[in-house]
Amino acid sequence: MRVSGIADIAEKVRRGQRLTLEDGVRLYKHDDLLEVGRLADEVNRRLNERNVYFIQNMYINPTNVCEAHCRFCHYRRDPDEDGAYTMSPDEVLAYVKERWTPGIREFHIVGGHNHTMPFQYYVEVVRALKETYPDVTIKAYTAAEVEFFHRLAGLSIPEVLRTLKDAGVESLPGGGAEILSERYRAKMASEKASVEQWLEVHRVAHRLGMKTHATMLYGLIETVEERLQHMIYIRELQEETGGFLSFIPLAVQPRQKTASIKRRTSADDDLRTIAVSRLMLDNVPHIKAYWINIGPRLTQLAMYFGSSDIHGTLVEERISHAAGALTSQSLTRDELVWLIKGAGRIPVERDTFYRPIHIY
Repeated sequence: MRVSGIADIAEKVRRGQRLTLEDGVRLYKHDDLLEVGRLADEVNRRLNERNVYFIQNMYINPTNVCEAHCRFCHYRRDPDEDGAYTMSPDEVLAYVKERWTPGIREFHIVGGHNHTMPFQYYVEVVRALKETYPDVTIKAYTAAEVEFFHRLAGLSIPEVLRTLKDAGVESLPGGGAEILSERYRAKMASEKASVEQWLEVHRVAHRLGMKTHATMLYGLIETVEERLQHMIYIRELQEETGGFLSFIPLAVQPRQKTASIKRRTSADDDLRTIAVSRLMLDNVPHIKAYWINIGPRLTQLAMYFGSSDIHGTLVEERISHAAGALTSQSLTRDELVWLIKGAGRIPVERDTFYRPIHIY
């Protein structure tokens, strides 16, 4: 297969040579999206054959109270603001019990940086869930939350992570990364962990034997070069530790569901970003198409552009839907299987660590 215009990049990929930031810029600017997609699909098939993974999971957001004021977030609340909430551990258990379905294998826990609660509160939420649902893997708290706990409790990052691990946390989600650029963070998320702090949390987690995930929130003020440098930071840390399981490009959501299409990322940008991610991140096993943000149908197309994972059932997603996400808050296992089969791929239900549970 010859990829005109990017033939030299295709040759590098096939020889196993690592792509540069400049290569990434060319892929973003190349006028034939399908050529970029075909190359990413070739790489993905080499890594994952025709398998596309998903998980039966449940999102849990224990609190929306947050000390940070990220400009892209419509989920956070101040402590005394209308709509603010903080669930006690018992209330979290009641929330899960009400929504529980057999087959759930992962609790995905993220929330606000609630400075009115002690670190022990966050630990007890995990402990209560692990004691009640010992067979469910707990993927809890982003690197930004861990950095917040470090400041809140006056503990080192390793001490925070060991405490969480002892309570039942087995993996970290990839959130809080946004764009790993200090220029971007100063404008959009100045109260959150710095680039190096975010990376260091994952570095320590990997050294403690925890597998983690990485996200990238795209579609705001970042440059293409900043997106690519973000990918390179992840690639470099993966080279050092081997601890990342997946990379998840997240299309930013507008303030309201009624926002015009000009306020949303384009289908070209969504598919191209997935494809470029697959090509740049040669040492990360999976690129995830996040159906919550780009929609189920575009997620199905993403399987031709380098994606080998379409996330999970969720049960009730709140954060993207607090902005302008137009998707439903959950999909069933059968719907996820239908999406994957519709793309001519093999649905593989997995656990958090990509161990197959069932092949459909």
